[in-house]
Amino acid sequence: MGVTRRTLRLGAFLLTPGYHVASWRHPTARADGGLDFAHYRELLHTAERGRFDMFFVADGVGIRTPYRDADELSRWGRFLQFDPLTLLSALAVHTTHIGLAATASTTYNEPFHIARKFASIDHLSAGRAAWNIVTSVTDAEARNFNRDAQPDHAARYHRAREFMEVVTGLWDSWDDDAFGYDKEAGRYFEPGGMHVLDHKGEHFSVRGPLNVARPPQGYPVLIQAGASADGQDFAARWAEVVFTAAQTVDEARTFYRGIKRQAAAYGRDPGRMKVMPGLFPVVGRTRAEAEDKYAVLQELVDPVVGLGLLTQLLGDVDISGCPLDGPLPELPTTQGSTSRQQLVYDKARREGLTIKELYRSLTGGRGHRIVIGTPEDVADLMEEWFTGEAADGFNVMPPVLPQGLDDFVDLVVPELQRRGLFRTEYESTTLRGNLGLERPARGAAAELPLSTGPVQVQE
Repeated sequence: MGVTRRTLRLGAFLLTPGYHVASWRHPTARADGGLDFAHYRELLHTAERGRFDMFFVADGVGIRTPYRDADELSRWGRFLQFDPLTLLSALAVHTTHIGLAATASTTYNEPFHIARKFASIDHLSAGRAAWNIVTSVTDAEARNFNRDAQPDHAARYHRAREFMEVVTGLWDSWDDDAFGYDKEAGRYFEPGGMHVLDHKGEHFSVRGPLNVARPPQGYPVLIQAGASADGQDFAARWAEVVFTAAQTVDEARTFYRGIKRQAAAYGRDPGRMKVMPGLFPVVGRTRAEAEDKYAVLQELVDPVVGLGLLTQLLGDVDISGCPLDGPLPELPTTQGSTSRQQLVYDKARREGLTIKELYRSLTGGRGHRIVIGTPEDVADLMEEWFTGEAADGFNVMPPVLPQGLDDFVDLVVPELQRRGLFRTEYESTTLRGNLGLERPARGAAAELPLSTGPVQVQE
């Protein structure tokens, strides 16, 4: 048998009405799309037509947009959306192959809730569920859960590590063949096929077992997006898909190689971890057309929103008193996303940007790589990163929906297929099968060493 050629993995990161911060104001955008099921269903069908691996719904448990009053909040206009797990449950019956990924926080949920909900979605979709694991990053979310401020960075990850032990243990409550439904013998399940977790730890006391059978995929696919030292250690131990941000191919290659080494240090096969940076593509049949599309969106950026976005990416540090035409000053580290804060600093210094230039450069990709051009231009960048050990695939962030996703599926996907970089048909009906990930045996998570925090891995 011949060796199967490595091909790109693609996620459709669909933040309605588009990833650009001003997308809701675009003439073609569905400003109310976040609460329109038919809109999501149309987007999902487009992504499946494009043979995407997964449909990725981001989420936060609060209005994370920084604002001082109702007038300022009204300028953002893009924070309403369905609960993602409810949405994916409804969408599951409208597709047959594409994976269904949603964000859920380990800080503001209990392990039993998450284990049960994602196991249910995996059953409803016949093995296509994925969990994007986050620890949450804003005080706005904390204030909806009996707190004045979020726990500090290290504390959130400390809880998350134990959270994962409990969730995977609950998914392992039953053998795959435990339920025989033997009416004649009067046995609903084989008693030896039940495994009571009986977890007692620092943060959680959970007896189990889970009242859902073992998921079709064993575990739903595990996604993680933190790039701090804690985030990378967590991903190395648990993540099967790593969602990251990088501005240059060298940055992406350094992260890619580093995270794979850390995974190997935990005894994992680095090839079973898929690193998928975010990509913000603006596609036109000519470069001029693509540049015009981007210019239209940039003209719609409200300066209040642009500065607010920069404030958010810097971990909610107040920079309102700084001159917009001056450089970004040195600012304190926060308890927000430390890796994204550093990425923004690096970009400002590398490109010599003023605060105004910086926020305008971030209104599209928000720290993710922006590519503006023809289908060939977009495919060139993707091929360079993919073949250069900088990415296993990409999470595609269309600037405005539905137009941006249509452009990518109709223009870029055929070019990737022509180059032999992307599938023309799905390989499997499960997300693991399409990503090339093994189905874990019961107890597989418990066999790897536990993490107590970041470790130094030798180059």
